[in-house]
Amino acid sequence: MPIAKINLDIDQEEIRRQVNEKLDTAIHQTLFTWDIDQMAKRTCMSKSFLENEFLHDPRMKILERRKEKGKRYWFYEESLGAMKKIMDEW
Repeated sequence: MPIAKINLDIDQEEIRRQVNEKLDTAIHQTLFTWDIDQMAKRTCMSKSFLENEFLHDPRMKILERRKEKGKRYWFYEESLGAMKKIMDEW
């Protein structure tokens, strides 16, 4: 009995794109706040770049939450929108 031979062509980039899309959807549904570490990781930007280009902007400052000398947090959806507006001005 002959064995069947099957060839598969897999588009790695398409798989990666679909996985990232699913992850982004899951993150948007579950993320309430984020800190600068998460912000750097999710945007692929350095902390110093985020500080200089985004976090000193009044639109981001108004969204910042922190107790006295405590860790800073930003509401995810609102800060993401503010970051998009800031980037549109570049």
